[in-house]
Amino acid sequence: MIRLYTLIAAFLLPAQVWAEAYNRPVPQAQSATAEFWFFMASLLLVGALVTVGWLVHKR
Repeated sequence: MIRLYTLIAAFLLPAQVWAEAYNRPVPQAQSATAEFWFFMASLLLVGALVTVGWLVHKR
């Protein structure tokens, strides 16, 4: 049985050499809507950090 696995591996291993090279995908540009929501999320994150800093300083 091990000889069968070795034989199968010997025949399938060269198939990896014929594989096509990986082409990285080209990133797409951000839309105006995505930039707006990123800006809103950034403002909320800064507001949350200021609030936490204020609460910790208050103690």
